[in-house]
Amino acid sequence: MWALRALCLAGLGAALGGASADQCSWRGSGLSQEAGSVEQLSLHCAEGSLEWLYPTGALRLRLDPRLPPTTAAIKGRSPRHITACVKPSGTFRGAQLYLEREGVLELLLPEAPRPRVRCFSWLPREKVALFLQATPHRDISRRIAAFRYELRGDWLARPALPAASLTGEGVCRPCNDTEILMAICTSDFVIRGSIRSVSNDAELQESVIGVSATRIHRQKFPLFQAGGRTGRAAGSIRTPLRCGVKPGPGTFLFTGWLHFGEAWLSCAPRYRDFQRIYEGARRTRQNPCEFPAD
Repeated sequence: MWALRALCLAGLGAALGGASADQCSWRGSGLSQEAGSVEQLSLHCAEGSLEWLYPTGALRLRLDPRLPPTTAAIKGRSPRHITACVKPSGTFRGAQLYLEREGVLELLLPEAPRPRVRCFSWLPREKVALFLQATPHRDISRRIAAFRYELRGDWLARPALPAASLTGEGVCRPCNDTEILMAICTSDFVIRGSIRSVSNDAELQESVIGVSATRIHRQKFPLFQAGGRTGRAAGSIRTPLRCGVKPGPGTFLFTGWLHFGEAWLSCAPRYRDFQRIYEGARRTRQNPCEFPAD
């Protein structure tokens, strides 16, 4: 635990002897480490992965990604915070992952965790770090500590991150007008459609909303694709189970972010409410971007 006190987070990087690394990912073995040593890593991408075979000692992970620009709508405005998410592999064994923030330690991933996403945020000037510490075992031959990570500086102040988020306060409340207007400009997807189903996963503490899309305003990735008898595009959006989403009639404007290949909800106003909000902002020239409302 003594090594945890020396952490300070700024980027994820530096290749080790006997390891392979690029700007985004790292793969290495604890067999090349000296007993009790702490190796330094530094990767510089907004997303990537880490795979540590036969964990021994510890890894110090510095987070200093070259974040992409947000959008033209908010160009020139530095992010108020940076959000990171980690998702363990289904075979995560042999180590525990900690977050250290200003001297306070938080356990992110215990050994053999459930495959839940864990998220946390920090201010640009705040000192944080990740620390991957091997757990003692006589036989380390079958132990691999692996996870994927994502970092973003352009998420909303209260994104609907997965339920295991450390910063999930308030994610279930409805978005206010400002958050809705920013969401249509900055989200990974903006979909107009209706709720066709809601299923709950008690183990992962997630609700999966089945959405039938009437119009795809924007999607950075092919989340919604046409198919079925109606030919309408359909897809799934996730939200924390504690938000208590229920199926209901009406047309909504779904916005949100892509987390590890899955769509997560940010804001979902009824479309008629969005039209009223957007038209009011446009009349007063307060709309942060142009949107084809009809």
